[in-house]
Amino acid sequence: MAANSGSSTGNKSGGGKQSGPTPEQVVATFQRMRQEQRSMASKLAELQMEISEHSLVIDTLQEVDPSRKCYRMVGGVLVERTVKEVLPALENNKEQISKVVESLNSQMVSKGQELTEYRERYNIRLVGEDDSQGKSGGSQPSKDSDGSGSKSGAGVLVS
Repeated sequence: MAANSGSSTGNKSGGGKQSGPTPEQVVATFQRMRQEQRSMASKLAELQMEISEHSLVIDTLQEVDPSRKCYRMVGGVLVERTVKEVLPALENNKEQISKVVESLNSQMVSKGQELTEYRERYNIRLVGEDDSQGKSGGSQPSKDSDGSGSKSGAGVLVS
């Protein structure tokens, strides 16, 4: 019965963990959030490159005779069109991409704020980061046993 009782007292320590995630969970969540932000930044750079390519094509086509033939890729098929037909579609695409860029930019800002709040909540410090954490004194970032799940006392070091 003592063995069974020990298993159910594991629930007590599990109850302490429920109030706050383990250091491994904190690190995993932080890494996931950072990866999401990197993914957004990558997509943002890709879309900004598309905008510049659209601008280049639009500027070039504006100087060309509107009745001149050009080819446009539609659904994987090259379609013959006139410059007069293609130019409005390109300008519309550029506007739509610009709207997506604005939206993604605001999502990046909010993700950055979320990451900052998460770092502050769990006292996360990155390797190589020169933070003066003198106020926590002898508290080691990798130890969680003395904090017993408390959010402010325990720090996490992330590489």
